[in-house]
Amino acid sequence: MATVMMNNVRLAFPVLFEPKAAKAGQKQKFSAAGIFPATHEVVPLLKAAMQEAAKAKWGDKWEEVYNGLRAGDRLAVHDGSAKSEYAGYSGNLFLNASNELRPLVIDGQRRPLAAADGMIYSGCYVNMKVEIWAQQHPEHGKRINASLMGVQFARDGERLAGGAVASADDFNEIPAATVEAAAASGKGAAELF
Repeated sequence: MATVMMNNVRLAFPVLFEPKAAKAGQKQKFSAAGIFPATHEVVPLLKAAMQEAAKAKWGDKWEEVYNGLRAGDRLAVHDGSAKSEYAGYSGNLFLNASNELRPLVIDGQRRPLAAADGMIYSGCYVNMKVEIWAQQHPEHGKRINASLMGVQFARDGERLAGGAVASADDFNEIPAATVEAAAASGKGAAELF
């Protein structure tokens, strides 16, 4: 197993504070995806880590197994075109990582973050520490996986999906007399509909 620090990658689908099951009946896990261009400095590091994991697991046959896994899209790094329906994926690579243990989640000054802090969201840029390992499972077969060890907020980015909130500028100011008149009428919602 090899660890890789993925610096300045875009975060997607973060499940970092409360574990969730991907499908009914599966174990609950913490997870996240890191999105990055093919030119990102982490690409050769991830390739080397995946090959190292394959050598450790399959010995002399590692190259044959590795090439088969690559052809079957069973490596830890994937082509974003496979998820082009999701914002941010098209034209990039991505890595999904998960862990049954809660990963470390910190800010730029290495202070712990909680969900209520609102700093971690789909679209922000983070540093992700992952551990790359090879799997040979009787039911799920062979593949190269990534375990999520930690996430550090690096900088804001454009939200990837559905996370926007309204601005005060979206609303008109309501005159105080109107608010007072509505309160004085005493009509509840049930009477209005």
